[in-house]
Amino acid sequence: MDRRSFLKFVGTAAATMVLPDLAFGASEQDSRRPNFVFILIDDMGWRDAGCYGSKFYETPNIDRLASEAIRFTDAYAACPVCSPTRASILTGKYPARLGLTDWLGLDKWHAKGKLQTPPVAQQLPLEEVTIAEALKAAGYATASIGKWHLGGQPYLPENQGFDLNIGGSDMGFPPSYFYPYRNKNNLAIDKIPGGREGEYLTDRLTDEAVKFIEANKNKPFFLYLSHYAVHVPLQSKKDLEEKYKVKASKAAVSGSERFGKEGARKVNLIQDNATYAGMMKSVDESVGKVLEKLRETNLADNTVIIFMSDNGGVATLEGWPTSNVPLRAGKGWLYEGGIREPMIIKWPGVTKPSSVCSEPVTSTDFYPTMLEMAGLSLKPEQHCDGLSLVPLLKQQGNLKRDALYWHYPHYSNQGSAPASAIRAGDYKLIEFYEDNHIELYNLKNDIGETANLADKMPEKAAELKKKLADRLKQMNAKFPTVKPEQEGK
Repeated sequence: MDRRSFLKFVGTAAATMVLPDLAFGASEQDSRRPNFVFILIDDMGWRDAGCYGSKFYETPNIDRLASEAIRFTDAYAACPVCSPTRASILTGKYPARLGLTDWLGLDKWHAKGKLQTPPVAQQLPLEEVTIAEALKAAGYATASIGKWHLGGQPYLPENQGFDLNIGGSDMGFPPSYFYPYRNKNNLAIDKIPGGREGEYLTDRLTDEAVKFIEANKNKPFFLYLSHYAVHVPLQSKKDLEEKYKVKASKAAVSGSERFGKEGARKVNLIQDNATYAGMMKSVDESVGKVLEKLRETNLADNTVIIFMSDNGGVATLEGWPTSNVPLRAGKGWLYEGGIREPMIIKWPGVTKPSSVCSEPVTSTDFYPTMLEMAGLSLKPEQHCDGLSLVPLLKQQGNLKRDALYWHYPHYSNQGSAPASAIRAGDYKLIEFYEDNHIELYNLKNDIGETANLADKMPEKAAELKKKLADRLKQMNAKFPTVKPEQEGK
């Protein structure tokens, strides 16, 4: 047995140990482990669904899911950009611990500022035991359908615990949302066999997800449906785009109402992009088709559904497609608009329909949560930055966690500069590394992060800054340094 195989064996062996008194949340006649359907949307903002307050986008299926589930108001991605958050979901570890703190394949932005940003691991290490591997070791069929963006060969889903990989590669966005998913430079999405003229990517991935459910209806499965939507390029099916153009024209706003300022960037304050609305509608239809397939196959009562986005909605670049108001900024920023996400969990027989949870949770929490739901032993050495959400889902208590942490020591192409952040209770502190200034907000009273309390509450600021520094040191986080040519400036 080689080193990697040995590590995988040691890492997954405990996952097959069954805990006593299993409570799957399924009907009593179905004693098998619950299925998991994890629907991850790319770049969807906190307010991009009706159940989260959108008045322009139409999401009846997502809203229906929320009515059958628990909806989280203070759920966070571990990073304001995609690859690190995806790694945190699969491993239960903060991106800083993995050395994977920016989206993969990006170098040009690192040279643009005063600071030299630290290097980024260009793949999810094979030594990590993913949630897919842990579930596979317990007898689950596993599939990754859609975006991966955690490394190319040999770091693809099929090498990280997934039996099936459709559409997953090192690519972070589709060259086109229409078949053959290729752009004018002949760049195309890998690993999507076949197809037909006019086929829309979100629909195709959904069809593949439905096929997987049908093929595995007689055994437990983990379906990771990771949509490329609603990431750029902004491309919707034409009939949907035309529908929302009409809707937008009836609620037209002036230029002065449309944009605000975020640093040197303008930030979108209005949701009325017809193309983006059409893309959101296709995402919503995807959710509906998956839910219907689960009902059709009589699996709905034994299937856990998790719905989330990997980072905030894009509001300061790339066509300004959405707005995160009342949250500040968007993707690429450590303000709430960049990291607070829509998150819904349905655990049949356990989660109370239409319930709402306001306790802060984060993307590292899914790994231990799913293990406990499946009646499997937890693996704290692996998901060391996550906590099981089962007490919240059962409404039987709170989490024993003092703070959440973020480390984004990079310049984002959405306009932000290197920074780290901590949220402890209602207070959130952001530390910016270019000029070492800090910002402190009370999110309960100021969800839009408009009033910096750092000067008014120096003791609280110092407390959180130290707590943040201690945790980053414990994770061996890498920091930016001043470029030699910038010394003394």
